[in-house]
Formats: sequence, C-alpha cells, structure tokens
Amino acid sequence: MKRKPLRVLVSGAAGRMGRAVLAEMEGSEAFACAGGVDAVAGAGVEGPAAFSYLLGSADVVVDFSSPAAACVFAAACARARKPFVSGTTGFSAKQLAALKAAGRKTAVFISPNMSPAVNLTFALAALAAKRLKGFDIHISEAHHTAKKDAPSGTALRYAGHIAAAVGGALPPITSVRAGDIVGDHTVLYAGPHERVELKHMAHSRAVFAAGALKAAAWAAGRRPGYYDYFDLLDLKGLAA
Repeated sequence: MKRKPLRVLVSGAAGRMGRAVLAEMEGSEAFACAGGVDAVAGAGVEGPAAFSYLLGSADVVVDFSSPAAACVFAAACARARKPFVSGTTGFSAKQLAALKAAGRKTAVFISPNMSPAVNLTFALAALAAKRLKGFDIHISEAHHTAKKDAPSGTALRYAGHIAAAVGGALPPITSVRAGDIVGDHTVLYAGPHERVELKHMAHSRAVFAAGALKAAAWAAGRRPGYYDYFDLLDLKGLAA
C-alpha cells in the first residue's frame, strides 16, 4: 500500500534554506508541504503567529529560522508532540538547553549542517585528530556574505568533535564571508614532512534541503529525545 506523504511545516520558509526545502518537496511523493512561516510573510508564507495553527495539520517541522524563533517553535512542537528538525545555527548555551528540554516531550533533531556527507566527515575529523598525534590542526570555512554567524556552526562542530577526541582545546578556526559561496570547510592536519586535508564543498543548497528532509523522515518515527546526524548515521562509536 502506498504511504501517505509526510506533511512538513517549514519555519524560516522565506529564507535561502527555507525556499530550498520547499523546492525540494515540489513533485515529491514522499513529502508534502503543510505550510511555511517566516518573520517576513509573503506569497505562500505566513507570519509566525500562524505556526500553531499550521502545526495542527503537519507531521513534522523543518526549521531554518533564527535561534530565538527556533526555540519558540520547538516548544510549540513539544506541546503538540510533533517532531522538530532544525538546521539553524548560532544557538547560545541557554537556547540549546531549551531545545534539549523540548526533546523530553518530542523528537528534536539539531544539526548545523544537514549534509549527510559533512556529518560523516565530523566523525572522520575526530578519528584523524586522535590518530595523528603531534599534528597541528586548523579549521577554515567560507560562506556567502549574508551569513550572519562566524565561525559557522559546521566549523564549530568540527572543532568540538576534534577537541573531544584529543581531550584538548578547540582548534583555531578561520572564517571568510565572500560572494555567494554556499559552504566550504577544510580541516588541516599539519605534521613534520607531510599534511592532510579533510575538505567538503557544497555545490548547492539542495544538498542541505534533501538532508533536512531525510532527517525529518527519520525523526518522524522516533521517541522523544535530542538527536543529531550521528544518531541517524550510527556514527557514535566511529572515532573511538
């Protein structure tokens, strides 16, 4: 029997990533749009006040809004017991705590980068850091000029996994904001007589939109909890 499409409510629907998610769902048999909200309402996109109403007919929320808005939307999802998936970056420690609290009542899936391949390289970066003892490590990232946070959430995630793997401080990060770069990340390991570079380059925002929908489909079948792509890809023990 043919499955019903997963109905997705998109928050931050007027932004670059929100529009990419909506475009990814067009013509899809697996997903259907349950609506879109954004701080700036427009054609086919309603204001934040419509979120609770639209949530009633949605199966899951995919969020690319702002840290403050994401916390409000996650709390609403927790009350409605609807899964919440967010690729928003720039959360404070207090905001992350609020998202984790929402995860006690519904599935909350947070990832600063929704590319499955990038999330695999998080684990590979930690593994390399643990094995290449004595190597200097440096992270560099480049994004478009409109990106608000620097370093990127992805770069900070690389740094966090590396620091946890070696039991040390976060490695340095260099950020560039230029042109319309979708997202480039490089982890450099420099040792005596040689160096290794782990690099990921996004060619289109479609990869993040598809990854966010992949996460939404996965989260829709989960119990309450606080998840990320390491859970989806079963990467928890790779860098051990």
